[in-house]
Amino acid sequence: MLFGLKLTPGLSSAERRERAEYFLELVGLKRFMHSNVHELSGGMKQRVALARSLAPNPSVLLMDEPFAALDALTREQLYGDIQRIWSQHRKTIVFVTHNVREAVCLGDRVILFSPNPGRIREEFSIPLPRARDINSVDLARYSMEITRVLKGYVQTEVTG
Repeated sequence: MLFGLKLTPGLSSAERRERAEYFLELVGLKRFMHSNVHELSGGMKQRVALARSLAPNPSVLLMDEPFAALDALTREQLYGDIQRIWSQHRKTIVFVTHNVREAVCLGDRVILFSPNPGRIREEFSIPLPRARDINSVDLARYSMEITRVLKGYVQTEVTG
């Protein structure tokens, strides 16, 4: 955490430490501030990565398949964390995923891309209230509609 903040201009050592502690607390890991990487689980490492990404105060956060290697329970916990952090800090997050339910759970918009070349095929607005539960009926309805459209594109590409 602290190493990355050294690259943020204008922060004193005390400010870097304060910012690191704040963001580690935000993701529920302040007590692990002095732990080594090998002592952290996969989910904890993802939380540290999120804290490390937020600490320099970027205007946009790019998250490319951040939960792909995690178990389902840890992913669901992180969905809640992302939504809570977003509600507190209102950062723009570009979240890349192949998981439609995950996209609907976390996004205000879901954008489908064509494979080659990568072009926007379709955009869906997700007007569901926050915080969203990945297992909710309303979220499932949006996910099913987007999946239906996506399958149509895939079928068209396969059959030509």
